[in-house]
Amino acid sequence: MQVSIIGAGPLGRWLALAAGLTGYKVLLEDVMPSNLHHAQEYLRQQLGPAALPKVMFASTIEEAVREADLAIDCVPDELESKLEILWLLDRMAPPRTVLVTPTKKLSIADLASCTYRADKCVALVADVQELTGASIDNGDVRGNGAEILLRTPPQVAQATVAMVEEFWKRIGFTPRFEADSTP
Repeated sequence: MQVSIIGAGPLGRWLALAAGLTGYKVLLEDVMPSNLHHAQEYLRQQLGPAALPKVMFASTIEEAVREADLAIDCVPDELESKLEILWLLDRMAPPRTVLVTPTKKLSIADLASCTYRADKCVALVADVQELTGASIDNGDVRGNGAEILLRTPPQVAQATVAMVEEFWKRIGFTPRFEADSTP
């Protein structure tokens, strides 16, 4: 399975490392070349040069999601940013691609309704500190069974839930799903 991560900031780098260590093929993209360079150096330090091919780098969203099964955006949790990235991912990724967007304050039901794949959208209800915390400082990126909350729109497909659940379990978390209760 190919995981595409859009945004090479702290969360994006951490997700790329965690997914790469568990055997996923990862493409990491950022519009800022300096962010990609920093991510590449960080991952080289964490994975070593021999393991680096598990994580590849893309300079455009289109290149990153061309063959993605799962796309996770790591853009700021602001309405305009989320709408723009989901619009781009929705149009550039294959129809099978599941979209995961970290957000604590926006409704996944509302965001998903702005795509042609509302049944393939999930919100990650966590922030960078909650996910990366102290474990990343120690070189341990696995969740060690910690619960992670994921929110779904009403029309989410069971296959979407299964794929997202498997991803989070594989990197060491215990996923808990709840329906978006936004009116």
